[in-house]
Amino acid sequence: MKRVLCAAVVLAAAAPAVAQKGPAPAMSHLSADVLTLACAPTIAYGPPDTPLRVTGGQESVTRRNYSPGDLITINAGTQNGIEVGQEYFVRRLQTEGNQTASAKTPGTLRTAGWLRVYAVDDQMSLATIEHACDSIEVGDVLQPFMLPQVPTPATDKLKPERDHYARVLNGVDRKQTFGKGDFFLIDRGSSDGVTPGSQFVIYRDKHEAQNFLFELGEAVAVDVKADTATLYVTLSHDAFTKGDYVAQRKVPVDTK
Repeated sequence: MKRVLCAAVVLAAAAPAVAQKGPAPAMSHLSADVLTLACAPTIAYGPPDTPLRVTGGQESVTRRNYSPGDLITINAGTQNGIEVGQEYFVRRLQTEGNQTASAKTPGTLRTAGWLRVYAVDDQMSLATIEHACDSIEVGDVLQPFMLPQVPTPATDKLKPERDHYARVLNGVDRKQTFGKGDFFLIDRGSSDGVTPGSQFVIYRDKHEAQNFLFELGEAVAVDVKADTATLYVTLSHDAFTKGDYVAQRKVPVDTK
């Protein structure tokens, strides 16, 4: 009999009234910058390509949401290569209305937290929640865990690039209005020369003839994919919204 079944018996004997609890969550020794960045959203052009999911908890009642201290189940075990001690991000696909995530209607992957496998059986496992950015929900998907590297922004203030503007997309929980300390997504990535640490200026076009774009704030790239990037707002003069312009500070290309 696998460890998961033994663990369930022991925990049931220790707390028979309502729930089976896992070990108390340990205090995190990670810096606030790392924790914040690990919880940042990323863009998705389709459903996450993973069969691993949160399927429930170890309680006498049915719940949909879980938090640190809860013992939860995932739909894979030793037959799927799951081992005690493995860690996974817990993520949730969010889209506008009932739209399907695609290249034309991208969704947002919300990082709800991460977990550690506590005990395993052949086809299922128990896990404890290591850190929660949000509540963990039944149906959330699991992806390999790796702590992010906090990028170091460049110290020199290059001029913002003109005529090649990115656009502000969504943020966490489909948020569309942003200020200092928020994360948001843009439709530019490494294929456009964006790297972690790249700096940006956010503008608004007020559609006034013979007028400049209005500067709203600044941001730095913290996570970069081929065609998209996650930015962190470092300065905001005013709130900005989905659809506003984003210009990268970069060395101009010599066209001669």
